[in-house]
Amino acid sequence: MDLSAVREVSHAVSAAHLFTYLVPEGAQEAAEFGVTDRGPAYLAFRSAALGAVPWQVTLAAFYNFSPRAVRAMDGVWDAAPPERWQAARFVAVGRAMRRVGVRMTADRLAEARSLLDPVVAGADYAGRVLAAANASVALPSDPLVALWQQITVVREWRGDAHLVVLADNGVGPCDCLVLHTAAGGLPTALARTTRRWNDEEWAAATARLAARGWLNSGAPVPSSSVPGATDTAAALADATLTDAGRASRERIEAETDEYCAALWAPIGETGARRLAALIAPITEAFTAAGTFQAVRPA
Repeated sequence: MDLSAVREVSHAVSAAHLFTYLVPEGAQEAAEFGVTDRGPAYLAFRSAALGAVPWQVTLAAFYNFSPRAVRAMDGVWDAAPPERWQAARFVAVGRAMRRVGVRMTADRLAEARSLLDPVVAGADYAGRVLAAANASVALPSDPLVALWQQITVVREWRGDAHLVVLADNGVGPCDCLVLHTAAGGLPTALARTTRRWNDEEWAAATARLAARGWLNSGAPVPSSSVPGATDTAAALADATLTDAGRASRERIEAETDEYCAALWAPIGETGARRLAALIAPITEAFTAAGTFQAVRPA
């Protein structure tokens, strides 16, 4: 299978899934359970499909979050059991999609499902923890939200595969986040605030990547200028990728694409590209609404 088709559909799937972590509807639904901190709410919504697992299991599945960030979810299953968090997630997704005016005809929805469903049904879930958990969730009756849940399954499947590739390449949890921000994938301040790696951990990860020849280290800046940083050391300003770092990052993405080729085999290159086009209105509507501004590097 042409890996460019795998990359194309993977980007489309990731973009169509992303809005759920950024829309106010999610915070509103979490507040109904008495959880007003966005960090624990995010962790509860995304890991609800796993069931009432300890925070350590969520940490293992999410990879690039620090233990202190994930430990903050302690108590979310007391606020509401996972099945209620999952139901609330579906409510938030449906409300948000209708607020921004996602427009997909019944025919378009049906065609998208005709492509997605055999992919989800035929996937190999060995070692794909978040994907398997989401594939086990009963689909909601709302056709638009049901489509989004199927999108979520394949989005998490690629994410699970990507963690295998990162580990194979010796790129640890904090290291992969530093690499991601250096490549422009996420603003550094947002990454550090949400993942909560401290100054020493961030600096050590940056130093490891620089030692591999992947990064040009940034100049030190006061830790007080980085939200969520500690006061015990200087944080590093945004590092930049070297040519070797850029090539290594692309190789890791290409290896992930190779893992994912089997996932999309049931519908082939033509089906994968068609699915990417069919679900584009989701991303277009949220882009027009300004939903993704917060995750775009300055």
